[in-house]
Amino acid sequence: MINIALSAIDHHKEGHRLVTRAFKTKVFHRFARRSGLTDDALRAAISAAERGLVDADLGGGIIKQRIARPGGGKSGGWRTIVLFRLGHRAVFVYGFAKSERDNINAEELAAFRMLAAEMLGYDDTAIADALAEGALIEVSDDDDQTIP
Repeated sequence: MINIALSAIDHHKEGHRLVTRAFKTKVFHRFARRSGLTDDALRAAISAAERGLVDADLGGGIIKQRIARPGGGKSGGWRTIVLFRLGHRAVFVYGFAKSERDNINAEELAAFRMLAAEMLGYDDTAIADALAEGALIEVSDDDDQTIP
């Protein structure tokens, strides 16, 4: 069974700059904490995608983004599967170390596509409800914030 981890990102325009409000699920929060991923690293991965720097476009609103280990490069770091619609929302759904596996399989990709259809359609009320229920946790805006 896949240990699905989610992080939702909502976008709001502020002048000419895109300001991203980021969230993560409890499951992704645990993965990030165990892996030593900072909130800053999560925001950087989405910022890169917003600029068109996507490691792999898997179709159906799904991208794969690599995140470097602290003090290391992206090649030996983590892989994240992200539900992504530019200017709308990004949802981190799965993370794994390159050393654990090479990629996701076709069955997992199909499941992520179904999840993308649902989660990328969430409105502001659904996001607010997820926050209130504790299903999502807001990502800190502090630079180099380590996940407690």
